[in-house]
Amino acid sequence: MAAGIDEIVEGFEFIDDWEERIRYLIELGRELEPLPDSARTAANKVQGCASQVWLETTVGDGPDPVLTFRGDSDAHLVRGLVAVMIALYSGKRAGQILATDAGQFMDRIQLREHLTPQRSNGLKSMVERIKREAAAAAGVASGAA
Repeated sequence: MAAGIDEIVEGFEFIDDWEERIRYLIELGRELEPLPDSARTAANKVQGCASQVWLETTVGDGPDPVLTFRGDSDAHLVRGLVAVMIALYSGKRAGQILATDAGQFMDRIQLREHLTPQRSNGLKSMVERIKREAAAAAGVASGAA
């Protein structure tokens, strides 16, 4: 992924027009490395998303391991949302992932207010999946939020 989370925040802060923000989000999705067909499995599919979304997780070693995520979607805008969530969570320790509030982040970049309820639910499902995997990696009981 070319854009880091700070660069994404700057991009959204720079763009005032909602249509331009959508184009930027789609562009972020285009920069996302596609998942190979071998990773498009039922186990990697995120349930609760209207579009097809796959999320592959690699867990490091130790009591607070680093989790790395790769993801993809069959929808351009959703692929952009996947790219944002990967930038927000991938490469972080399980404890950091559990402490990061995606809702606050989405409010900060003023994105959540423009998502349809269906896309918001899909985004929530993706975040819940990421948090469950972080909790499992850290050995923490999770209610995932």
